[in-house]
Amino acid sequence: MTDPAITMLSGLVSDGDRWYMVNDHDPLVQVFVVNRDCVVERVIPTGVDHYDVGDLAMAPDGTLWVAETGDNRHRRETVALVSIRPDGVAALHRLTYPDGPRDAEALLIGRDGVPYIVTKELIGPAEIYRPAEPLAVPGPVPLERVGSVRLSGSDTPGGPVPGFVGSFLVTGGSVHPDGTVVALRTYTDAYLFPAPDGDVLSALAGEPLRIPLPDEPQGEAVAWEPDGTLLSGSEGADQPIRAVPDATGLLAAELERRDREAGLSSESAAEPAEPGRDAPPSAAPADTQSSEGPPGLRQVGISVAAVTLAAGVLLWWRRGGGGARC
Repeated sequence: MTDPAITMLSGLVSDGDRWYMVNDHDPLVQVFVVNRDCVVERVIPTGVDHYDVGDLAMAPDGTLWVAETGDNRHRRETVALVSIRPDGVAALHRLTYPDGPRDAEALLIGRDGVPYIVTKELIGPAEIYRPAEPLAVPGPVPLERVGSVRLSGSDTPGGPVPGFVGSFLVTGGSVHPDGTVVALRTYTDAYLFPAPDGDVLSALAGEPLRIPLPDEPQGEAVAWEPDGTLLSGSEGADQPIRAVPDATGLLAAELERRDREAGLSSESAAEPAEPGRDAPPSAAPADTQSSEGPPGLRQVGISVAAVTLAAGVLLWWRRGGGGARC
């Protein structure tokens, strides 16, 4: 992306022919329509004042939804969604959290058109919210907390946040156009959740497939192509839009592998033990590996270190670390 207008990419959508992009620093909320040569063809204005745009999504009816939900310092009384119909008519929908201000950079819209906002948490799981009532213009309408999702984290390099903390901060989201796969991304990785019945919330309760997105300086954008390609992009001037071809196929292959392993485990468990053969070792070893942190770190070992590091990052974050917007 060489257009000087797009240097703070925070949201990305594809309709198969064009890409749609949002910055998180424009004076007014607007959407850039970009061709496959990374050239801006036109700009869709909304007339809505900008605060901190976090993400962009497209509903099944073609309506674009801008998540005006960023709040690094947790001080906004309301956040907002901005809808842009295919005919260009824009509307502001203000929202309020039930439990105080939140910072959020991921918006998910599935087959049913319900918007889900996923927060960006330094400590603990990301929280999931949706409107508790039909959206109003301009609102506000209350949000309700409907779940949470905890990403495993990784040692994939990249991002503006020191250490491994950036590998589980949710910075973007996307639902495949057919509704069967949900993607959340962090600064360093994408996590793909199967949603065979199109239920976004149920999908986020499942086990995802992690796709590394290494060395993006501040990766916040993720999107699906209709053909199953996963796109990602970062803030910064002259940053590429990167593609993971057939990411839906990678997820399907992983699900088949899990099914095979589950079948083998079931067969093994059903076989009677031979006389004289030792019993298998316990499935609950005393030195358990954590599934909540990067590979190789034990849960007991990282607990104090993680809290200490997170506290330091929180202080760094609130003081403006990582650039004007994170």
